[in-house]
Amino acid sequence: MPIKIPDNLPAVDVLHRENIFVMSQGRAISQDIRPLQILLVNLMPRKIQTEVQFSRLLGNTALQIELSFVAPESHTPTNTPQEHLQAFYSTFNDVRHRNFDGCIITGAPVEHLPFEAVDYWEELCTLMEWTKTHVHSTFHICWGAQAGLYYHYGIPKHQLDAKLFGVFEHQVEYKQSILFRGFDDIFYVPHSRHTTVDRNDIAAHPELQILASSDKAGVYAVYDRHFKQFYVTGHSEYDADTLELEYKRDVAAGKPITIPENYYPGDDPTQAPRVIWRAHANLLFCNWLNYFVYQTTPYDLAMIPERSE
Repeated sequence: MPIKIPDNLPAVDVLHRENIFVMSQGRAISQDIRPLQILLVNLMPRKIQTEVQFSRLLGNTALQIELSFVAPESHTPTNTPQEHLQAFYSTFNDVRHRNFDGCIITGAPVEHLPFEAVDYWEELCTLMEWTKTHVHSTFHICWGAQAGLYYHYGIPKHQLDAKLFGVFEHQVEYKQSILFRGFDDIFYVPHSRHTTVDRNDIAAHPELQILASSDKAGVYAVYDRHFKQFYVTGHSEYDADTLELEYKRDVAAGKPITIPENYYPGDDPTQAPRVIWRAHANLLFCNWLNYFVYQTTPYDLAMIPERSE
């Protein structure tokens, strides 16, 4: 089934070129199906690129998805045109009266700051509290996962000795989790971060379950035992060239940066990167949407209950 996004969103052209079916408003209404309402809280600086990445993954399922976009009102981005934000984005206050089947909270390049020093932290806290009563299932990514674990459980982030940068092997720890149904014994995920969460801090909360991890990248996926909040520390949504663009940007700026691990053939940055995480990314989001959103969300969104603590 297709994904329904605004007709003039730049992602539409990209998805059409990739043969991903994007549905117009008129066609969606004619199908007489209630689409899943998914809210993307986009904290990334290059918002158009992030829209494409998540639209691609959410559009590769058998479900009809209607995607809405929110950006913090308390922060002015410098890498996305204001015209684009005004045309396609809402503020949290614009949508707080609505209910959603699912919500995705992205990463953000603010790891160097204490959570409370991030200019939109209070706004994000209000939104994360709101998800407990207005969203059936919420999916936090990278810094968004660290922020969610800190807000909901007081779990701190820890500075790494060196930036975790590259594509790393992971394995499923909790075999009963249907979030990883169909996964191979080893799967790959891109990471790009300076901070991490500690396994022992998570294990101290019996209401949380570690699902998957990496010997090098640490804890990868966690959910609460109500299946309402998911925390994923990597960037499975990344395009083939996302790490390359970051690497070349830092090289050009004279910043200390290593070649991303397990990314270029032979660690040679003159070669085209290898994409070894795409199948995992599609299956991860398909499983989340199918098992934790579509199959359990109420048909009437007004009936979304408050999560039991």
